Amino acid sequence: MSMSGDPLSALAHCRERIDDVDRRLVELLNERTSIVEQVGRIKKESQMAIYEPKREELVFLNVTSNNKGPLPDDAVKRIFERIIDEMRRVQKVRMEEKGS
Repeated sequence: MSMSGDPLSALAHCRERIDDVDRRLVELLNERTSIVEQVGRIKKESQMAIYEPKREELVFLNVTSNNKGPLPDDAVKRIFERIIDEMRRVQKVRMEEKGS
């Protein structure tokens, strides 16, 4: 969008686009969470550990090697570190809810 028009209108349009992307991100994060819950059930049934550092490194490699920018790889990795922390928390809570 050209900035030669009304800046307030352009800003409002950008913010609407950001809000749309944010809604899609939440949808994708919830989809990922559902899959993580399945993984947690499989791990519990198999008495496997929740924390798998090698798997986390593979996730980081996957997301950074597929990053086309403009977000730098180190930022992508930090974001995914937080996502993984939250997913681990979900697995732990779900496993505790189902009884130990």
